[in-house]
Amino acid sequence: MGFDRLTKGFSGLRVLKEGLTGNKGWTPHWRDPAPKPEYDIIIIGGGGHGLATAHYLASQHGITNVAVLEKGYLGGGNVGRNTTIVRANYMLPGNSEFYSHSLKLWEGLEEDLNYNVMHSQRGIINLFHSDGQRDAYARRGNQMIAQGDDAILLDRAGVQKELPYLDFDQTRFPIYGGLYHKRGGTARHDAVAWGFARSADSRGVDLIQQCEVTGIDIENGAVRGVQTTRGAIRAKKIGIVVAGRSSQVAAMAGMRLPIESHILQAFVTEGLKPCIDHVVTYGSGHFYISQSDKGGLVFGGDLDMYSSYASRGNLPTAEHVVEAAMTLMPMIGKARMLRSWGGIMDMSPDGSPVIDRTHIDGLYVNCGWCYGGFKATPGSGHTFAHLLATDAPHPVAARHRLDRFRTGRGILDEEATGSQHNLH
Repeated sequence: MGFDRLTKGFSGLRVLKEGLTGNKGWTPHWRDPAPKPEYDIIIIGGGGHGLATAHYLASQHGITNVAVLEKGYLGGGNVGRNTTIVRANYMLPGNSEFYSHSLKLWEGLEEDLNYNVMHSQRGIINLFHSDGQRDAYARRGNQMIAQGDDAILLDRAGVQKELPYLDFDQTRFPIYGGLYHKRGGTARHDAVAWGFARSADSRGVDLIQQCEVTGIDIENGAVRGVQTTRGAIRAKKIGIVVAGRSSQVAAMAGMRLPIESHILQAFVTEGLKPCIDHVVTYGSGHFYISQSDKGGLVFGGDLDMYSSYASRGNLPTAEHVVEAAMTLMPMIGKARMLRSWGGIMDMSPDGSPVIDRTHIDGLYVNCGWCYGGFKATPGSGHTFAHLLATDAPHPVAARHRLDRFRTGRGILDEEATGSQHNLH
């Protein structure tokens, strides 16, 4: 697809006109250009974060001689393989302000892009099942409020009012209450990718699909460009933002990143009438669920606990997720599951991301998003664009340094589970 340069944007009148005339007047929403010999900046990775980076480079910094290189098609990776949850309920300094910043960008994103990304602030309720878990959620809620975000601690009756369909008297994990984050919710994952792509293209950024990077050219400690399946392309700055493939691409520059790649599965049922108004997470079962605008129940669980680059999962994890679903809401047993898929998670040792320069002049990395990738999309693009444009970290991402794993200073252990990738 490519940008409609005649209309320069959508309008209610245009949408009505096209709906009445068979939608035959739309033109592609972005171009399909051939790569130029040289760019000011190359972004490796045409997923949500890479496209968001290109958008903000152009819209905020006026840098448009930019190429986004995608080995497949735009939005074909993790941005199209997730459970679409958007939230800002983090606790530690470093993460708290970052995700708060990202949520504020989400709230103005449709106006910024002139594109409907279906951002729905339907609210998130994190259930708790013990006195200790209640105390932990109370501390988190207080931290969220101190950051300027919203949080309400619900007791059992408060949760029953919002979520009457849950099984509150489970023998092992009865529901004590929940932490309610009203500004949280969901967005349409592919629409987010398309909106950022359309905006970046309209400002002159080249979005180059079917262009796999096969090598990174380095001379005298500085990047000079990349080798691709469509030829060599020169650039003085290169940003790596390829999620679960971060270790593989960084290895082309001789770097070993502190990243493990794991699969995270998700599942969707047949379309149903509206029955789940919120995003719900099961604090003792590592399970989360919401209902899409198409009616399917979208849910997931924990990682497949082995390193893999396969965009699929294994049956024991699927069984675990379904068991948690049936325990929390037995009614789901009547729904037919349509399909499952897997996204490749770039897991960092402390469960928090990296947005930083590398020791190679002109080479930058954006990785380690673990479970936080989709909700971070605008925040990641905004802060990475700032780093690429100014060579200085954005204030809300200043703690996401690469060297924290080497020095041990500034570790962001959000879940207090230690520096072990698969525990985050």
